[in-house]
Amino acid sequence: MRLKFTFALMKTTHFKNTAISYTDQGKGTAVVLLHGFLENKKMWDAFIPEWSKKFRVITIDLLGHGETECMGYVHSMENNADVVHEVLSELRLRKVILVGHSMGGYVALAFAELYPDAVKGLVLLNSTSRADSDERKTNRDRAIKAVKQSFQNFISLSISNLFSEDNRERLSESINSVKQEALKTPLQGIVASLEGMKIRPDREVLLHLTPYPKLLVLGKKDPVLHYEETKEQIEDTQVQLLSFPDGHMSHIENQEALQDKLLQFFKSV
Repeated sequence: MRLKFTFALMKTTHFKNTAISYTDQGKGTAVVLLHGFLENKKMWDAFIPEWSKKFRVITIDLLGHGETECMGYVHSMENNADVVHEVLSELRLRKVILVGHSMGGYVALAFAELYPDAVKGLVLLNSTSRADSDERKTNRDRAIKAVKQSFQNFISLSISNLFSEDNRERLSESINSVKQEALKTPLQGIVASLEGMKIRPDREVLLHLTPYPKLLVLGKKDPVLHYEETKEQIEDTQVQLLSFPDGHMSHIENQEALQDKLLQFFKSV
């Protein structure tokens, strides 16, 4: 089944002299969608038509991704959270539901820590509240070297590795279009984001102590986020868990089911 895409009108604001690109569609409770590393706001295009019937849907290009410019050489999760806050201030939105895919989840958590009163609900999609392990930090340093040496190879391998092995052939067309979008990410944006993810603090405490509804969405065969390990962080919390049998790209691998389940979550908030 081919899902219809609509192209929202792109808007721009500025934060610290940096152009920030976003879209804004629909009416009702605001839902803010934050993409992951090497992605951009277009990753949500398939979801906007349905969700914007009932909600005000905002998508934002994070620093050094999509149509948003770079800001220095380290894009911390807190810098990105401030960017999100700037867009919400521009739109005069006081309380929002945040959905963050992977790195977007780290940004959503940083936002939740910096602006707790602005959060109405939180979805971590193929993401984690935990800081990078030493091994993962080393891998980020390796990635910085690799992308400087061979940009296209780095992008191609990075994207393929996000899908469960069973899906790599079945979804080859989608994977290719994700790669094409990823190739538009500037080198500075890639390196600055890797540096920013590497230094992010652990925010697991937010899963325990925040009062709003929270949902963690995981893939059982996620090649980059170990399912059982990631699931541990929501033990003894009120966080809901939604599990899919596939990889790190639930918005593509499990698109229709995710669309319905998140819509249900938004309505329950």
